Amino acid sequence: MARLTIEEYLDRKQRSDVRHEYVQGIVYPMVGGTERHNEICLTIAATLHQHLHGKPCRVFMSDMKVLTSNVFYYPDVMVVCGEGDPSALYQTAPVLLAEVFLNSTEAKDRLEKLVAYQSLPSLREYVLISQDKVHVDIYRRLGDKWELESLSDGDTVRLASVSFEAPVEKFYEDVLGTMAKPKR
Repeated sequence: MARLTIEEYLDRKQRSDVRHEYVQGIVYPMVGGTERHNEICLTIAATLHQHLHGKPCRVFMSDMKVLTSNVFYYPDVMVVCGEGDPSALYQTAPVLLAEVFLNSTEAKDRLEKLVAYQSLPSLREYVLISQDKVHVDIYRRLGDKWELESLSDGDTVRLASVSFEAPVEKFYEDVLGTMAKPKR
């Protein structure tokens, strides 16, 4: 498989309708998500967008790339604070990243993406949301270390990076009737 430079990847992305992630020179096509995945992503993005209205932070959904060293990913939801560039093709300084995972993507989101995202100096929180049950994991930067907080039905999501707080069910409000109940 031929490796591309970042410049070659970005040039090809400008001319392509298909989304591809870029990992150290190798380009991988993105797979589509389920209806539930899309509903949860939209709810999270809309909730954060409304919460951050009028503040110097912007919420992006899955069409905006993030660059970590020499890797481009499309996080499901991303929050970037500070001055923006409306013509930017990607972001480099998110404060919050969220991925809604399926069973088939969980390992990549918990291992590969976690390591890549944690290398971003600006990142304060990485949120993993299960699409199959009410369960949210928040990886939170505390100085030089990362702490994991696991939440389920009845818990409260607290995102210090954007001063946000809501019941965990808020992220699942449009799909709760189709969700498996967590085992405690």
